[in-house]
Amino acid sequence: MASLPRPLPGMLLPRSMSKRRAIAAVNANTQASFLARCGRQNIILIPTRKASSTSTSIRSLHSSSTQSSPPSSNLTLPEVSPSSLLPNHQHHHRQPQDHGMRPPKPSPLSVLPLITVLRSWMTATISSSPFLLPPSLAIMSMLAHTNNPVLNPDSNLLLRALLKKTFYAQFCAGEQPAEVAKTIKGLKDVGFEGVILGYAKEVVVPHGQEGTGSVSKGHEETKADTEEIDNWAQGTLMTVLLASEGDYVALKFTGAGMLALRCLRQGAGPSPQLKKAIESICVLAQSRGVRLLFDAEQAAVQGGIDKWTMECMEQYNRTQAVVYGTYQAYLKSTPDTLSQHLQEAKQKGFVLGVKLVRGAYLGSDPRELIHDTKEDTDRAYDGIAEALLKRDWEVGPLKGEGEFPEVAMVVATHNRESVVKAKRILQHEGKTRDVAFAQLQGMADEVSCELVAFNKQEATEKREKAKAYKYLVWGSTGECMKYLLRRAYENKDAVQRTVGSRDAMRAEVMRRLKSLFGFC
Repeated sequence: MASLPRPLPGMLLPRSMSKRRAIAAVNANTQASFLARCGRQNIILIPTRKASSTSTSIRSLHSSSTQSSPPSSNLTLPEVSPSSLLPNHQHHHRQPQDHGMRPPKPSPLSVLPLITVLRSWMTATISSSPFLLPPSLAIMSMLAHTNNPVLNPDSNLLLRALLKKTFYAQFCAGEQPAEVAKTIKGLKDVGFEGVILGYAKEVVVPHGQEGTGSVSKGHEETKADTEEIDNWAQGTLMTVLLASEGDYVALKFTGAGMLALRCLRQGAGPSPQLKKAIESICVLAQSRGVRLLFDAEQAAVQGGIDKWTMECMEQYNRTQAVVYGTYQAYLKSTPDTLSQHLQEAKQKGFVLGVKLVRGAYLGSDPRELIHDTKEDTDRAYDGIAEALLKRDWEVGPLKGEGEFPEVAMVVATHNRESVVKAKRILQHEGKTRDVAFAQLQGMADEVSCELVAFNKQEATEKREKAKAYKYLVWGSTGECMKYLLRRAYENKDAVQRTVGSRDAMRAEVMRRLKSLFGFC
């Protein structure tokens, strides 16, 4: 039998009434008005089972009806504290438990400065327009390959100023160390784990000249060769010094000049001067806790790059990954190449560093080397990522036997579906723990910012984070033009993604405008 309720605090009882009769009177006279009041305030009483309870749980309802249910004569009013009768907005220590009452989550893009959002909107609009992109590519190609000082941004101050405030600022870190440091700090303040920093200078093999030239016996180096190697080495060493512990530095061997290009093309080892430069870069990076990403390049030199990269991994990746190779999923040969490298790492006892990308040389690599459809490339990318994250030969296109070797991985993609899949595997089934997610600076910011927002939430729940990085280069405006041209071609080949980025940036601008005028 339920215990009898007591009168509400502050009620006076007639002297002639017994305690039992008084309580009955309280139930009869106050029950209906009390429940009606609850109905007006959208409050429902949840009776407690224990007689010793001192309050009634209160929960806000989202019904549009404001009418209360008719009182029941059989309902016994439990003990109610005075504070529990207050409307919800007057409770300071009792928060609604219904998730629908929580304030809306902020937009992931809200962490970006307005100028960055506007620049991204402009860039994505041009990249996704069939009318604006072709002339833009033609102009950028002319600027990237010109010998005319009037069209060289490093000598034409007006042109330099125009590019510096637009496309250069969108994709690059800066021309001087102070600018680079400021850009990196801004990204880390937003919430990125770190950066992948590269030195922009590079050599691109002219189409049709991939087989020209030869490496002289003994790797004889001319004075011009030595100067090119020294300039590349100094720029890369400075890049390592600009990076902090936990950051990555990306480097291109072709940036070391024409001798390096000839050695790579013919599968020869680096010249003595170049080998010494590579070793000094690896030693400095290892001492500073910085990882090195040896970038993939055109198919004409990729075999040589793989050979040099594996030699460095064997020397510097004994306990943890310092050196990473880059594997392009759009190449049909990549699963076999990566499988061979995994077996070599297992046999020689070093950690294989893998940066997985889709590919950035569609305009120059032979078409027969590339998957026939985008869907084939997507399947290859996701399958390779799954096998590496799970360290399992049975999934994906990789082939091998026995124990899966230790790997460290950078999931470098702008494809949101691939990021979501890889993040889910990392969270629930992943065996590879040294994993980073990376997107290029100025591209797919909506994907990057979702990772940042996710990590902030995971940090509060003390779960594995999906570490987010941004890839950007530094150097003079002229030195960065070839890099900017490749970014433009990459956007051309990913129209669907750039349309998504354009729409996301436009929606963010509209959201901020509405917020400014109090509409959200």
